[in-house]
Amino acid sequence: MTTKQAPIVSVTHFIHANFLPLLIFSYVAAALFPQFGLWLRHVSLGSISLPGLGETNLSLGLIMLSFLLFNAGLGIQTQELLGIKKKPLLLLVGFLANMLVPMLLILGVRGILGLWHNQDELHNLLVGLALIVAMPIAGSSATWAQNANGNLSLSLGLVLLSTVLSPLTTPLVLHLFGFVTQGDYAEDLHEMAQQGTNAFLCLTVVLPSLVGILVHYCIGDNGTSKIKPNLKFVNFLVLLLLNYSNASTSLPEACARPDWDFLAFILGITIFVCGSAFFAGWVVSKLFNSDNPDKASLMFGLGMNNNGTGLVLAATALADHPAVMLPMIFYTLVQQIIAAMVDRRVFHTPD
Repeated sequence: MTTKQAPIVSVTHFIHANFLPLLIFSYVAAALFPQFGLWLRHVSLGSISLPGLGETNLSLGLIMLSFLLFNAGLGIQTQELLGIKKKPLLLLVGFLANMLVPMLLILGVRGILGLWHNQDELHNLLVGLALIVAMPIAGSSATWAQNANGNLSLSLGLVLLSTVLSPLTTPLVLHLFGFVTQGDYAEDLHEMAQQGTNAFLCLTVVLPSLVGILVHYCIGDNGTSKIKPNLKFVNFLVLLLLNYSNASTSLPEACARPDWDFLAFILGITIFVCGSAFFAGWVVSKLFNSDNPDKASLMFGLGMNNNGTGLVLAATALADHPAVMLPMIFYTLVQQIIAAMVDRRVFHTPD
């Protein structure tokens, strides 16, 4: 570590250790001071033509999302990636469980959810949950698993498989939820599934991730380690800024005129779905008689989704339904809190 890098490493360590409070602070800032976040959403670096989407605006949010996925790909080491082939069945079952368990859970309680007194609020929740379930596994799940001495190859395999296949799986999930919603919400889900969601994911998720892996391969572990401290620092800043910017579209209204029963409804359902996803990881590990490292990778992998991608997609395609973002904002906080609880209570790792 060079002398110049030392302050950056210290600040990065502070952000990492206090990420949850800083994430909450970014949401508070979005609620109280949304103007800068709204301005960021209108910053454009040009446009690009995509199949099914036509001329697509290269917004700053889209660029920031692509950077996060590039950075995630850059952190994947070739040797760790090759370890995926050791447990292909466990990898496949984990991937399928990540997508199917929350989806079946939500569809299973759809009838009970239908008793909610406000159908517009219910559909905002269902669309938000659809975008959560449809997103690939979060790259941060590998970090949590690594902190818990998990199987890093399995964690990275889950992240990479769900990321690469997201242009296929995401439209399927959105179509499915389109059949259990009504009116404008159903139309929006079907439109997103049909009109360029796969192109959006290829551009902002798959391509940056693969480019990151390729760059790591080209410059090697030594080259990557030299730039990693700076990139990790910027990665945290971009992640917090992206959450702030996306939240600035919905939190000011929610805080100005809070609907407490709706917010409690969202919180309860997101805790239920996220907690069940983590539990599903534990069940899969039991079915395969997995050791602790595999159990850690499965629990964090199944429990954590890439909500940053969902928020950018929602902000792009569902601007007329800003309340759709509330379940994703809640879920982002909930999955970090549950991850910390699992880390402490199940794997007993130090802070």
